[in-house]
Amino acid sequence: MRFQFRRTRTLLTAACAVLTLVVTGSLAGVGAARAGATPVPDLPQGTIFTGFATELSDPGGFPPGMNVPCTPTGAHPFPVVLVAGTGGNENVSWQALSPALADEGYCVYGFNYGATSISGGRFYGLGDIPTSAQTLATFVSGVLSTTHATKVDIVGHSQGGMMPRYYMKFLGGAAKVNMLVGLAPSNHGTTLDGLTTLTSLFGPNLTTGGACDACTQQEAGSTFLSSLNAGGDTQSGPRYVVIESKYDEVVTPYTSAFLTGPKVQNILLQTQCAMDFSEHLGILYDPIAQQDVLNALGADDPFFVPACSFVPPGIG
Repeated sequence: MRFQFRRTRTLLTAACAVLTLVVTGSLAGVGAARAGATPVPDLPQGTIFTGFATELSDPGGFPPGMNVPCTPTGAHPFPVVLVAGTGGNENVSWQALSPALADEGYCVYGFNYGATSISGGRFYGLGDIPTSAQTLATFVSGVLSTTHATKVDIVGHSQGGMMPRYYMKFLGGAAKVNMLVGLAPSNHGTTLDGLTTLTSLFGPNLTTGGACDACTQQEAGSTFLSSLNAGGDTQSGPRYVVIESKYDEVVTPYTSAFLTGPKVQNILLQTQCAMDFSEHLGILYDPIAQQDVLNALGADDPFFVPACSFVPPGIG
């Protein structure tokens, strides 16, 4: 009964913190209830189907382990900010990685960004990318203020792995980021398998009124990407890790995800495990990719070799 009471109290505290985030749009009121970043053991680690279920139940919410009041430790001094991609949200994207990181003792935070007129409270990451980067800047400042950490680590998927680079280059974020880990990031844009624009997927009027500015900004050769990548891919200070699949059908060619520059590690999943068939969405729930993320945030061994297993396409 005592264990149940403690667990219930912890979950209630987490729920209150998340409610504060949703209502205020900031981290105000998030204290240090998880002193020493002591993880709640065995948080439910979901699958891509769990993520899809949240599209019906709680598309604007957060997965287990995220935005729980937390104090970083010497073992994990940098809070981890998880950033979803275009058309995604925190709940659908991080049902596996968020609880896995929390169980390892990391402080895990996340937010939904980039809502537009077609978001419907369900799909995010569609708005102007520089504006979304400013939202990230505000959120990171809140995390640092609340946790008293000196820097954060950022793990992002697709646009969420590229957009933080704008924050780091133009908004002073390089001084506040220890490491950026990108899962299938759109760093150099996409040809979308030869289609001329990302908006071809959705129709010619998506960008009207700013409904999906992020779509056209992620086209290979766009003005936005030309500015972002001018003068080099990286900033002095942070480390960069890119994890990509050769079966990525959204960021094409898949090599456009990779970065060049100092303190960069590019990882192709199929070089590590030929049986890994995950693609752009499935990489979020790929156990090989998850091992790479945990290594990057932890031991950061450039020669790390994950335990290989068969990973089917689509579901990770």
